[in-house]
Amino acid sequence: MTPLINTERLAATFIRLCETDSPSRKESRMAALLREIFTHLKADAIQADDSGAKTGSETGNLIVRFNGSNPAGVPLFFSCHMDTVEPGCGVKVQRDGDRFTSSSDTILGSDDKSGIAAVIELMTILSENRIPHGPIELIFTTCEEVGLLGAKNLDTTGLKARFGYALDTTGIDRVITGAPAANRIKMDIHGLAAHAGLNPEQGISAFCIAAKAIAGLKLGRLDEQSTANIGLMQGGVATNIIPALLTLEGEVRSHSTDKLAVHTDTVISAFQHAVNTWPIPEGSGGQVPRLEFDIQPEYPAMALKEDDPVVSRVKKAGVAAGKNLEFLIAGGGSDANIFNSYGLPTAIVATGMNNVHTTGEYLDLKDVVSLTELLHAIVVTED
Repeated sequence: MTPLINTERLAATFIRLCETDSPSRKESRMAALLREIFTHLKADAIQADDSGAKTGSETGNLIVRFNGSNPAGVPLFFSCHMDTVEPGCGVKVQRDGDRFTSSSDTILGSDDKSGIAAVIELMTILSENRIPHGPIELIFTTCEEVGLLGAKNLDTTGLKARFGYALDTTGIDRVITGAPAANRIKMDIHGLAAHAGLNPEQGISAFCIAAKAIAGLKLGRLDEQSTANIGLMQGGVATNIIPALLTLEGEVRSHSTDKLAVHTDTVISAFQHAVNTWPIPEGSGGQVPRLEFDIQPEYPAMALKEDDPVVSRVKKAGVAAGKNLEFLIAGGGSDANIFNSYGLPTAIVATGMNNVHTTGEYLDLKDVVSLTELLHAIVVTED
């Protein structure tokens, strides 16, 4: 461990962050706290963009800039998201040695406040030890947990850094260099209502149509690059009524753009075929079942190369910091997918968070210290 890191200060920062409520779209208290902290650290610029009007958040994304003592150095950025999932209000942190958990029935909030705490400690040790470094930009997004909305509406026009690191994945000493694209699918199956006891033969069950379609589909792992899932269903009025409407929501993910399109079409085609081939009952008045669907791109794929500066720099930093870094391809999306689509190569760095999105979430202080060591090495590494 570098002697520059103040572990108890880092712990106190993490606890303060976790105990500051910031559920998605209600990140204003966190943004205000970060403004206070980085003003104290003499940031050269702190500004919020106007994305709140588009995301529904109380605040915009926050961008903090430190010019550094070496303006000729290559600018880089670190990104974290300010929001948390629910239940995330009224968090009280319980500390047992180096282990942090929630003391009640809430999440802890290490997703993504472990990353934020490490960034704050990094900038603190750079400042108090007058460590030479190039320009650093810190991007704190809103609404990551509800569809990466902050990143999707980020104003990038003022950014000087051309690559950076999103601090936002589980485990430690892990770097994510690839992640899939995803399509979100919503489908409405329209059948025909009828009394389930008196004249069921006159009805068209939207549920049965969906069952036929799903039974003929391959879901889960489709191939080495792709997955598909139907995750939500809503419909029906009463047990004695043939259901006339069923709404389904699902997704398709793939590291291949071509496969994403093919697998998405396969899902829609299966439901369309089930609708088109469903027998029309007598007494239906000629009414036939129908399908309405909507496909929304959720996020694009990211695929960094080994010789990309963002990858080579973290590799050098890992060696310098004595870390045995593991480079992985992930199955989920994050703000990094969006940043990469902007032409800002972004690798994802693990922060030590564990069991995220559950009330069993925990974090080990030693892991956040290790993350801070790596961030320090990234900053001082020569390109």
